Amino acid sequence: MKLSTRGRYGTRALLELALHQGEEPVLLRDIAKGQQISLPYLEHLIAPLIAGGILRSTKGPRGGVSLAKNPEEIKLSEVIQLLEGSIAPVECINNPGICERSKFCVTRDVWSELKMAMNGVLESTTLQDLVERHSRKEQSEQAMYYV
Repeated sequence: MKLSTRGRYGTRALLELALHQGEEPVLLRDIAKGQQISLPYLEHLIAPLIAGGILRSTKGPRGGVSLAKNPEEIKLSEVIQLLEGSIAPVECINNPGICERSKFCVTRDVWSELKMAMNGVLESTTLQDLVERHSRKEQSEQAMYYV
């Protein structure tokens, strides 16, 4: 399965917000700049994340968007589900009735295992995990400049 830009860019936008957790709401243009995402594209990603309860929007002079939950409470499985829909690599995993071979199909079993494995990674990874990975990569990169 290949994630679309919706899933990839939406996750990066949420990472940017997690890096600013506890601060004032962040302007979309600042998220777009920080993650090198076009502002018009980012605007389309925000609505499902607000509707899904991951983000909150604040209007006014100090307005912007912020995480509606703590980063450790936001699983990537939830993000990808909101932005991409099912991660099943083939349609018959979610809807076995579309194929008369579903009950006996050996390859469907493999596709089902693939979905479970991907879901396991996404379910066990939170935004906080991404923040920590980001910090480690940043420290590693900085250490290279001081050697």
